[in-house]
Amino acid sequence: MFDLLLPMGLAVYVALNLGANDVANSMGTSVGSKAITLRQAIAIAGVLEFTGAVLFGKEVSKTLATEITEPHLFAAQPQVLLVGMIAVLLSCGIWLQIATSFGFPVASSQAVVGAIAGFSLVAVGSQAVDWSSLRLISLTWILTPVASGGLAALFYRVVRASILDSDRPLQQLAEWIPWLSVILFGLFGAIVLPSIFPQSSLAGLPIHDFQLATVAIATLTLTTLGWRSLPATPEESIAHQQTLVNRQMARFQVLSACFVAFAHGSNDVGNAIAPLAAITYIQSTGSVPGSGFEVPLWILLIGGVGIVIGLALWGKNVIATIGENITPLQPSGGFCAELATATTILLASRVGLPVSTSHALVGAVVGIGLVQQHLDRTPLSLQTLKGIGLAWIVTIPIAAGLGAAIFAIAQLFL
Repeated sequence: MFDLLLPMGLAVYVALNLGANDVANSMGTSVGSKAITLRQAIAIAGVLEFTGAVLFGKEVSKTLATEITEPHLFAAQPQVLLVGMIAVLLSCGIWLQIATSFGFPVASSQAVVGAIAGFSLVAVGSQAVDWSSLRLISLTWILTPVASGGLAALFYRVVRASILDSDRPLQQLAEWIPWLSVILFGLFGAIVLPSIFPQSSLAGLPIHDFQLATVAIATLTLTTLGWRSLPATPEESIAHQQTLVNRQMARFQVLSACFVAFAHGSNDVGNAIAPLAAITYIQSTGSVPGSGFEVPLWILLIGGVGIVIGLALWGKNVIATIGENITPLQPSGGFCAELATATTILLASRVGLPVSTSHALVGAVVGIGLVQQHLDRTPLSLQTLKGIGLAWIVTIPIAAGLGAAIFAIAQLFL
C-alpha cells in the first residue's frame, strides 16, 4: 500500500486540477447568464460530476490506460510503464494547474494523450506512439469549435427570430416549450443512456419506444417544473416580456447544464485515474494491463472526489472565462450554447471522433457572441479568445515535453 501513496496522491492532484478546469464545460454559461449563482453551480456540478465519474467512468479509463500506447512493448519491463504513468500524472497535473490559474479552459484528454506520447517516445521510440491518432486529435481542435459555434449561432438565430424578437415573446415561448423540451431531453437522453446501458442491451428496442419515452420524460419534467401558459397583459412592454422569457429559459439552461455535467464526469474522470489504474495493475500482477483490464471501484471514487474538491476550490477562474469574459450571455444564449455543445459531441461520438468539451463549449459561446455582435453590437473579447486559442495549441506539445522530461529524470534516479 505504501508504494501506492505517491501515484494515489498524484492522481488526486490531477483530479483536483481537472475539476477546477473542466467544471466550466457544464456550468460556465449558466453562471455567466445569471441562470444560477457560482455557489449553486459548484453544488450541482459536484453531485452530477461525481455520479457520472463513479458510475460510468470505467470504459474511458480503460481506453486511456491500454490503447494510447502499445502495452506489449513494455511487457519485458513493466516497471518502465509504471514510471511512465507516474510521469503522466505529474505532467498533466502541472499543466492543468497552470492553465487553470490563468483561467484558460484546456482539454485534459489532450494533456493526457500528449503526456503518454511524450514518455513513450523516450522510453521505447516513435513506434510506441499512434501518430494517426495524434493527427486526428489535432484536426478536432479546428473542427470541434467551428461546428459547435455554427450550430450555436443557428440555434440562437432561431430563438431570436421565433421568440425574443417577435411582437409576442411570451406567447411564442409558450408555443415553443414542448418542442424545446423534446429536443433537450431527446438529445441528452441519447448522450447519457448509452453510458448507462450497453449498446447490446438496447439492440432490440423499437425506435418508436425511445421516441415515446423521450416525450413522456419531457412532459413529466415540464409538469414537475410547473410550466404554464404565459399570456402577456396589454401593459407589458416587449422588453419586459423578453426579460420574462429569459427568466423562463434559465430553467432549460440549468437542465442542459446538469446533463452536460453528468456526461462530462463519466467521460473525463479517466484522464485523472487511468494512469493510476495502470500503476495498480502493474504492482499487483507484475505485468502490463491487457484486454482483460478492469478499473477498480475505489480508483473511480478517488477520481470523483478529487474532481468535486477541485471544482469547489478553484473552478471559478475558468467559469468566469467561459461564462463572462468572452461575451455577455443571457439564459437564452447560454441554453443555445449548451445545446450546440451537446449536439457536436453527440455527432462526433457517432462517427468515432475524439473531441473536447472545452473546445465545443468555447466555440458555441463564440458563435452566440458573433450573432449578438451582429444584431446588438454586443462586444466579443478577442483578447480572451487569443489566450484560449494559444492554450489549446500548446497543450499537447507542452504535456508531451513535460511527460518526456519527467520520465527521463525519473529513470535517472530509479
